[in-house]
Amino acid sequence: MSTLTAPQRSMSPQPRASTLTGTGYLLRFTLRRSRVRLTVWAVSLAVFCVYYVVGVAAVYPNAADRQNRAAVMSSPGSVIMGGPGYGLEDYTIGAMFANEMAIWLIVLLATMNILMTTRNTRAEEATGRSELVRALPIGRHAASVAAFLVVVIADAIFVVLGSLLLVSLGDLAVADSVALLTGVMLTALVFAGVTTVTCQLTVHGRAASGLAFAALGASILIRGVGDIQEQHGSWLSWVSPVAWTQQMRPYVDLRLWPLGLSVVAVLVMLSLGAFLSTRRDLGGSLLHTRAGRAHATPALASPLALAFRQQRSALLWWFVGCVMMFAPLGVFLGGDAENILNSIADQNSLTAKIFGDDPLAAFFALMLLHCALAVAVFSIASVLRVKPEEDEGRLGLGLSRSASRSTVLLAQLAVAGFGAVLLLFGGGALALWGGARASGGEADLVTLLQGAGAFALGIAVLITFTAALFAWVPKLTALSWVLFGVVVVDSFFGGLFELPAAVSRISPFWWVGDFPTTPLEPSHMIGLGAVAVLLLSLAVAGFRRRDLTAG
Repeated sequence: MSTLTAPQRSMSPQPRASTLTGTGYLLRFTLRRSRVRLTVWAVSLAVFCVYYVVGVAAVYPNAADRQNRAAVMSSPGSVIMGGPGYGLEDYTIGAMFANEMAIWLIVLLATMNILMTTRNTRAEEATGRSELVRALPIGRHAASVAAFLVVVIADAIFVVLGSLLLVSLGDLAVADSVALLTGVMLTALVFAGVTTVTCQLTVHGRAASGLAFAALGASILIRGVGDIQEQHGSWLSWVSPVAWTQQMRPYVDLRLWPLGLSVVAVLVMLSLGAFLSTRRDLGGSLLHTRAGRAHATPALASPLALAFRQQRSALLWWFVGCVMMFAPLGVFLGGDAENILNSIADQNSLTAKIFGDDPLAAFFALMLLHCALAVAVFSIASVLRVKPEEDEGRLGLGLSRSASRSTVLLAQLAVAGFGAVLLLFGGGALALWGGARASGGEADLVTLLQGAGAFALGIAVLITFTAALFAWVPKLTALSWVLFGVVVVDSFFGGLFELPAAVSRISPFWWVGDFPTTPLEPSHMIGLGAVAVLLLSLAVAGFRRRDLTAG
């Protein structure tokens, strides 16, 4: 009797899917989802570049004016806030742009890269969406690579558009302009790589971006300390990626080899991020968080305590950043700062018009304005922190307890208001005053505190306006950033663009004026307070009436 046996098939191993499978699909999806954000960032930064060049060319039209500016930029405080000072002996518009604006472009572009990388990687894991995506044939590293390529594309658009504008409208050298903006791009990509690493370390997106911003702040500080140790920078300067772009010496004696340092650093960070991602589970992290209490402490029973707990880390880092920003500016006021400012005003009619009769007071007004704008960003973002709480259902769970809607909303606004006051008075006014006193300069603390208080009323309007939008039409909360854009445009470009008075008056900061150059108008302060109270009442009434979108 014979038996039939099935033919034996050779069992060959199935080909393993690549770790980059699906990168193209995720790249297209992410570009489509983030196209508005990326466009606004890239175009705004490119326009900012050419505006600065055209503006300083009008303010400093001849060599004598620019050499007065170079004298200011050679002070230690200016070196910390600007750069190593290449080309000060013959201060051209190009050298001025590279020396004074490169660091700010790096900071702004790196900020975009950090936020976008976190949003498209760690934040997706935290919400659980990455797990759904990975159920499809998607490789382990596809999401990280797609997120990095997205910021590369956005940065490249900034480089191309910014270079075209600088060459055509700013009349700057082609090679130097392209090289400088490429250096800015590569340095910003270094911090995108750093964010890729920090996203492997922490569970929450805010912590990952916080660590990346800490690395950015440390790089700026190291570069500043290194540059004041020795003319054109010391060995310590080269430790910081921020210095590599400035050490290219654009518009003075261009050299391209520092770009290679940024390229190597980007590759190292990406390789490290890919290696670390293989050492953790999806949704997990390498730095394990400390186990919390089984039961919340009584101190967290109130909505106010919970809201503060959620935002305390962000507030701390914002405070540290403000102090690091404005204390060195206070140092600039030491020594002969007043004489230098007066000298510049005496030799330049347009600068004299900007500074007015008291250049030092005008400098204070400008610094307080910059501080208020930074605090406005924090305040609006702090209020909008409650929107994802509602969208993801946590707000509804909180309201299932005895807390009322009014209490929950007012708790969020109280934290935003407290943070604004702390940053304005502590991180701005007191930091400026302390820096000035430390360097032997003159600064009136009462005047600075009065200016901070005036801007606090303007920020209160922004906070309550954002709250009213959230309470009545949550889908239109982006209009709060539109109002902030109006504030920025009117504050810096209102006179240049000759904006109509009706448009300027939309900005809460317009009502503050340019104190301490001109005195505060009591009726304006009362009006800002009244508008803030009215918007607050509308916000509370609206939030009590509408249905929640989730939970």
